[in-house]
Amino acid sequence: MENNLNQNLFLQQFNKSDAMAYSQGFISNTSDYNFQILDNAYRNTGTIYAKLKIAIESNKCQDETCSLELTEIKHMDQAPQLSLDFLSSLMAEFSVTDEPNFDPNNNYKYTAANSILNGRPGFSKSDGYNVYLDLLPGGSQQIVFIGPAFEYPLVINNTALGSLSKAETSLVVSTPDISKDMLRLLTEVGIFSPDMVGENVELLAGAKITQEYVIMNPDGTPDYEIIDIGNGKGRNTLKYDLDKIEKKVTPFINAEVAGLLSSEQDVIAAWNVYISKGTNVEEDDQMAQNANAGEDSWSYEKDLPIMQDKKVLFEKKYKEYFMNNYLKQFTTNQLPTVQADAAVFDLAEAKKAKAQKFLKDNELN
Repeated sequence: MENNLNQNLFLQQFNKSDAMAYSQGFISNTSDYNFQILDNAYRNTGTIYAKLKIAIESNKCQDETCSLELTEIKHMDQAPQLSLDFLSSLMAEFSVTDEPNFDPNNNYKYTAANSILNGRPGFSKSDGYNVYLDLLPGGSQQIVFIGPAFEYPLVINNTALGSLSKAETSLVVSTPDISKDMLRLLTEVGIFSPDMVGENVELLAGAKITQEYVIMNPDGTPDYEIIDIGNGKGRNTLKYDLDKIEKKVTPFINAEVAGLLSSEQDVIAAWNVYISKGTNVEEDDQMAQNANAGEDSWSYEKDLPIMQDKKVLFEKKYKEYFMNNYLKQFTTNQLPTVQADAAVFDLAEAKKAKAQKFLKDNELN
């Protein structure tokens, strides 16, 4: 797993770097990217096809039914379309390695293979790379990648890839769009009124949590927190019942996590890229290398299926990520809805008045 992480980060940096443009050795030499994948795969098929046809027409098959020859002809007729579909599926899988929130704990060989198929600098035949498409007995096909980035050849069979697709499992895992999911979740947790949600199913600018969750004084007025804004001035901000809010949103968060767990690959990707470290959204967006979990990463090879203790931990950390990065902004430094209470005031006088009110309300003076 550590090798995947380090190799992927290296390959990502290499592909994004402009260094090759300043390498005299690279720009002064020919780079051959013509792998001739399909040409090489089908070079001798015409001869084989003709021999099978002749055997059938001259009754010189291996048995009187010619079943073997007829089957092979059928496979050869279907092979070109299978090859195109296979290569298209591979390209779609490998393209995940170019996504901005790609989990570098995926197998690094897929990143290298994507670089080869896309003709990236440093991944040509001249650099020691090659790709072979083999038509196998029985009608299946396999593709083989070789070169300096591969300790052993990377071999992928089209039937295996197809079975993964049918099972809705990916060869390369695309990290869920956690930001999009959590922005949607904000509108579903039941602490904002429906008129605070826009047509894009996201909260409107200036959205506020409903009054139900504002802490009130015994007389029914909001219990404000006074904050210092400098120069001896202050202003009121709303105080929220955070325990009540947490109780309200927790079932919705649990349901969201349960949905994620229907694809455990996605859970590992989300954990590795976002949830584990508890980084904030700005850090995730701004880091040159996404805030991956590093030594705390979960492995696709070793941690699937996900054990119950990890499911519990993921749910806990997912909730913390939501509360700290998405919900907290709506419970912090929120100005009063009453215009007069939102005005700037003298800080010392306000604190004195609040203390006197507390004493009066509690009959302490």
